[in-house]
Amino acid sequence: MVNLTDTLMINTVADGAMNILRNIGLFKSSKVVPPPPQPIIVKMPLWELAQEAGPFVRLAGLSGASAVVLGAMGAHRTFPKTEEKDDLRKIFDTANRFHFLHTLALVTVPLCKRPCVAGALFIVGMSLFCGTCYYHAFTGDRCFRRLTPIGGSCLILGWLAMVL
Repeated sequence: MVNLTDTLMINTVADGAMNILRNIGLFKSSKVVPPPPQPIIVKMPLWELAQEAGPFVRLAGLSGASAVVLGAMGAHRTFPKTEEKDDLRKIFDTANRFHFLHTLALVTVPLCKRPCVAGALFIVGMSLFCGTCYYHAFTGDRCFRRLTPIGGSCLILGWLAMVL
């Protein structure tokens, strides 16, 4: 009498032997195996792919150019003296560093799931955070500094929007 284990072993050996014989051409396969599907590859220039997600790569280009111009202005400028102990050079350097970093983030916005949300938050955040810091550093006037934390919050939300 043949038990279940022997039956499984015999079937496995028989299937293996038949596959070997089919592969060398002695037996024809009873079932037609379709060839594996070919992957669909669309060759598209990267700039066209980036344009499909909106104007964010172009805006990042403008933002990067303005960050370089403002960085050059700040490097060759004397900052006004204020009564407070504000070091306007440090405020300017922070604004310029954040401007550059978030410009690079803006370049990657078309790769996320909701590029319009993340891009809008980055643009508003850079305008409010970096813009108010630049204004304060160049003029010494603190009237717009209350908007700086709102801009920082928009930048944080922009990073979180890239995750969602």
